[in-house]
Amino acid sequence: MDVATKPAVPDPIPDVPGAEQRAAPRFTLLIRAAKLVSAQGEFVCVIRDVSESGVSVRLFHTLPACSSFALHMPAGAVYEIGPVWQRDNEAGFSFVEPVEVERLINESREYPKRGLRLGLCFPVMVNTLGMIFEAVVENLSQQGARLTCDRLLAIDQTVRLELPDTEGKPREVRAKVRWRRDLHYGVVFDDTFTLGDFARLAARLQAPALLEE
Repeated sequence: MDVATKPAVPDPIPDVPGAEQRAAPRFTLLIRAAKLVSAQGEFVCVIRDVSESGVSVRLFHTLPACSSFALHMPAGAVYEIGPVWQRDNEAGFSFVEPVEVERLINESREYPKRGLRLGLCFPVMVNTLGMIFEAVVENLSQQGARLTCDRLLAIDQTVRLELPDTEGKPREVRAKVRWRRDLHYGVVFDDTFTLGDFARLAARLQAPALLEE
């Protein structure tokens, strides 16, 4: 899913029970993907609006029950945040330290299509020309993955990975090897994940109960 921003304009704080009514002006960010990092893992979110004191996001599952989070932007900026309210798959957070709203917004403008990469580590079966072996995924994005295995793979070689789907059932994903460093490989998927499927897969791999509540 493409991500984009629109010019920052004042936007009222959502009328959500329990939401903190802040005096700081609120600005809108339209569909900016980021990741929430907590004690339960790394999860995909979409920033909806932000002010100097807080941010609200959309999730694709229930918010992990943690007291502290870190909001990681695709370009590398990290903001420590704490939960304030939650409704369905939306949540609001306050910043632990003051932030420069314009800096956060400008990062979204400068890197509008930089993809998210989650530090997920899990075993996966690899099938190539009838040979099946196990590898370990070291990180995952919508477009591909980094994995390690004890087999030699060639650049541009086509492989099939057995990944779980959002229901936890095996799903075959075709990919091509793009780079190799020792026994570490970067693969690009033939069919990329939608942002929603990517987010739900991340939850399935780390905290499946978040998809059931």
